[in-house]
Amino acid sequence: MAEVVATSPLVAPRPVRRWRADDFIKAFFGSNALIAIVVLGLITIFLFREGFGFFGQNLRNIRLYRRAGLEYVDIMRDAANAHAALSRGLNLTWKSAQTTESPETLARFDQFSTAFRKAVALRDALALQAGDVDRGGEKEGHASAAPVDEAATISALRANTATFAAISSTMAEKIRGLLKTPPIFENAKTKRVFDSWSKRVENYLAILPGTTKKLATWDTNAPVPAYRAVTGFLFGREWTTASFWQDWYGIIPLLVGSIMVSIVALAIAVPFGVASAIYVSEIAFPAEKQLIKPYVEFIAAIPSVVLGFFGIAVVGETIRQLSQSRFFHWVGFFPISERLNVFTAGSLLALMAVPTIFTLAEDALRNVPRGFKEASYALGANRLQTIGRVIVPASLSGIVSAILLGLGRVIGETMVVLLCAGNRIAIPDFTQGLGAFFQPVHTMTGIIAQEMGEVVRGSIHYRALFMVGLVLFAITLAINYGAQKLVQRYRMSIG
Repeated sequence: MAEVVATSPLVAPRPVRRWRADDFIKAFFGSNALIAIVVLGLITIFLFREGFGFFGQNLRNIRLYRRAGLEYVDIMRDAANAHAALSRGLNLTWKSAQTTESPETLARFDQFSTAFRKAVALRDALALQAGDVDRGGEKEGHASAAPVDEAATISALRANTATFAAISSTMAEKIRGLLKTPPIFENAKTKRVFDSWSKRVENYLAILPGTTKKLATWDTNAPVPAYRAVTGFLFGREWTTASFWQDWYGIIPLLVGSIMVSIVALAIAVPFGVASAIYVSEIAFPAEKQLIKPYVEFIAAIPSVVLGFFGIAVVGETIRQLSQSRFFHWVGFFPISERLNVFTAGSLLALMAVPTIFTLAEDALRNVPRGFKEASYALGANRLQTIGRVIVPASLSGIVSAILLGLGRVIGETMVVLLCAGNRIAIPDFTQGLGAFFQPVHTMTGIIAQEMGEVVRGSIHYRALFMVGLVLFAITLAINYGAQKLVQRYRMSIG
């Protein structure tokens, strides 16, 4: 009972409040919740403060890149590098043909390859005209460096346009002549590989006139719009750091790697997690539940670094050995040479996501009103029909939210992808179809963990990593927001 304080007759008595145990508990947990919100806000502010300075630095770098003429040189370098990639593709076709073709076919293919390599010799002249010089000995801030006549240097550089046009025209003529009489293969797989390579060659030759036009219209004084700093980061296809030529910070290779690893993880974890949840919730005996549920949830306690080592030593090597066996010779992209790739990392992440999906999906299935089941059985449905047509549809929102939370768990994982994804900063070759999932990639979390300890505070590289963190933060926030919305919808549907 609250005590009443005696006052003058004109003043109403005021109760004195006593603190109870409930008040202390409320204050304790409320203060902790407030601290969590404040800490999250400070982290968000820090990410924005450190990350957004990147765009100004990136814009200055891009403008200097154009003014110095490096943009012009890279237009020709890209053409030379694409030509080199075609040469490597022909070598891969040759390796494939050695195990499937007859000596006569190999002899004809060898003649074709020799003629193509003579055409490829033009690539060296192309790279030389592109100004592929070694700048490794240059040092920043060298006081005795001689002054440079920018106008004369740019004028001499632009004179290479006519040379490039002549070299590329001669090269295209020779290669088109070779493609008119291609070698004939006996094996269908080798023929498909060669046809794919031929299409790449034709596409390459088709863009050469556009490259010449781009060189002719290039202008060192053309303004660089401010939005290039943003679009170069969000849509850039290169992440190149500590380069003697030019650094690039494009997030697309990292984003593609993260998405591909997540797709593999969910493709494995969702069937296992949801099916296990349905079995434990609706089919298993009590003794089975007591055995299965703790063991599935125990997987979440395994350290991610241990799973990473397991992926390197066992999973990756096993997948590579299986790809080299005769049983899988019919698979077009087998055998694989890299044991650390998208599939290896995705398989390990699936193991980490299964407990999350299983636990939340099992809760959603168990919370379906009992009356739904009884009504289904009363209408004559069996157990399988009741599960497939009543229980799962009624708990679908909860299952989908479990999958989204599992995706958030997967896309934010660092150690496993750092150890098992291969860490190659490049967009996989999607022309190989499903073979792209057996190529090495790098991820957003992996690049932050790998490079943050080596960068200089305040540098453009440092701020670029914070921008990657901001993109990752936005993705996980969107995933969790979608999951919460589905949970609310699920609760309303069963409420």
